[in-house]
Amino acid sequence: MRRFESAAKAFRAERFKEALPLLTRLVRDAPDVADVRELHGLVLYRLGRFKAAMGELEYFRELSGSVEQHPVLADCHRALGRWADVEALWRELGAASPSAELVTEGRLVLAGAKADRGELPAAIKVLEQGWKLPSRPRDHHLRRAYALADLYEKAGRSPRARELFRWVETHDPRLADVSERVRALS
Repeated sequence: MRRFESAAKAFRAERFKEALPLLTRLVRDAPDVADVRELHGLVLYRLGRFKAAMGELEYFRELSGSVEQHPVLADCHRALGRWADVEALWRELGAASPSAELVTEGRLVLAGAKADRGELPAAIKVLEQGWKLPSRPRDHHLRRAYALADLYEKAGRSPRARELFRWVETHDPRLADVSERVRALS
């Protein structure tokens, strides 16, 4: 348990290379513990080892029955160009009706996968679906708006991109490079 706590602490501090050997040993010693597989998969993901992360997160999914890591798992598939798997994970996530935050993460990955393939109108449609500016935006609203603004800009819809980037900047000027994006479009 101490190794897991140490690995979790390293993960939270974004010291992924420190967490990896701890988790590798834990996986060997406790291969059927869902929390261990989940954290191992997340560390591998953050290190850019997408194929290995995918295996761990798939095993976590089998052990737990959870869709909690579907967006990360879908992003692994996206990184490897497995578009059909991204779509399938999105459908599973939607069928499970999880939290708004989790659905937003899945939506961001799906839109990103479509944009990666040059399908900007389809990517925009994914993020526009059911979208309206909330009066009290939370982090997931701001991330979605930022991603949508980015897609608008890539699609040549600069006025709409500028408007959304400004809205995001009003609520969180430290989000990514939003202030720079607003200045670039002004």
